[in-house]
Amino acid sequence: MGKKVMSKDELLEKKEELLEQYGKTRRKADKLPILTKKERKILGIGKDEGRAVVRYARVSSRKAKLVIDLIRNKGLDEAYAILKYMPRNASEMLKSAEANAVNNNQLNRDNLYVSEVYAEQGPTLKRIMPRAQGRAFRIRKRTSHITVVLKERAK
Repeated sequence: MGKKVMSKDELLEKKEELLEQYGKTRRKADKLPILTKKERKILGIGKDEGRAVVRYARVSSRKAKLVIDLIRNKGLDEAYAILKYMPRNASEMLKSAEANAVNNNQLNRDNLYVSEVYAEQGPTLKRIMPRAQGRAFRIRKRTSHITVVLKERAK
């Protein structure tokens, strides 16, 4: 009952239809079926953006969202300026997305802006702190998955 993988010829025949589907803005709940990496490459999906994902970052998603909300929809240089003076742990996440956009997809660095950035909750490390009279308190060390997407602004 696996997903049928389309051949290159089938993908190129349905290219316009697929690109139209993937180009629409939609809610997170209305996700499309996931294309394989090969299918995405053939269709050219993702060539207009630089994406970086930090998995298992040792900062809670709640604290990361405080930083993320400040840089959403800002230009790249402005986002760097905001993150430079943020005394927060989650402010080290933008360089990889910039490198992916400039080197892999040949986008112009001057036109880049932070189009999407979000943090999702990762697994929680559970530890124990000894307390008085033989009791133990739970310590939760939370992690998060942070995603940054840079796109070019239309001039």
